[in-house]
Amino acid sequence: MPTTTAVRELPHPAREEIRLDAVLHALADPMRLRIVTALNGYGEGEGQGATCSQVELPIATSTSTHHFRVLREAGVINQCYRGTAKINCLRRADLDALFPGLLDAVLRAAASHA
Repeated sequence: MPTTTAVRELPHPAREEIRLDAVLHALADPMRLRIVTALNGYGEGEGQGATCSQVELPIATSTSTHHFRVLREAGVINQCYRGTAKINCLRRADLDALFPGLLDAVLRAAASHA
C-alpha cells in the first residue's frame, strides 16, 4: 500500500501582496539582516536554500524562529519543509520585480558596515 507524506505548507504572501513597509521593517533588524545576508549565498528555488541551523546566529533557537517567521511573513524569504528540515531561501525574483535594486542596495550597505 503506498504511503503519503503530509506536506506542511507555511503561509507566504503572494508577490502582489508583498508591501515595501513590511519588507523594510523586516530588514531593519540586525539579526534578520544577518539572516538575509547569509541566505544570499544560497540559490533560490526548489533544491536550494539553507536550513535554519545553517545560518549561524548568536541567539536562542526560539528567537531565531521568530526572525525567520517575520522575514517569511514580509515576503523576504520562502520557507518549505524538506523532510523535517525547514529550508529557507530569499525571494529575490519577487523582491527584484517589485522593488528593483532594493535587495542589492541593502546587501551592499550591510557588507560595508560589517
